[in-house]
Amino acid sequence: MIVSQEQIRSMRIKLLKFVQLLCLILLLLTTTFTLPASANDTANGAQIFSVHCAGCHINGSNIIRRGKNLKKQALKKYGMDSIEAITAIVTNGKSNMSAYKDRLTEQEIQDVAAYVLEQAAKDWR
Repeated sequence: MIVSQEQIRSMRIKLLKFVQLLCLILLLLTTTFTLPASANDTANGAQIFSVHCAGCHINGSNIIRRGKNLKKQALKKYGMDSIEAITAIVTNGKSNMSAYKDRLTEQEIQDVAAYVLEQAAKDWR
């Protein structure tokens, strides 16, 4: 089968239009449905932490129960190394940990959870 130069050029144009359309669709999908890069405001989380949490958890430690601190290793050991787990414990409390669902908004709890994970990853430095 012999293909003429005109047919090749036509196929290239169609392929280029298809790629452009695909790129446009991908761009629309990512800008419409992707959360902002900083969905959890860790700066706000830091403020909330300093007011509500630092009394017991200064620099990620725990003045009540030493082993139950906010360091990366302890968070992982106790299954608290995710936004969901930290959000749940901040919301509902557990043992000596008070519940904050009546004192903080859901967004504030998300922010402080993101801050805790960020600081644990930095070893609270």
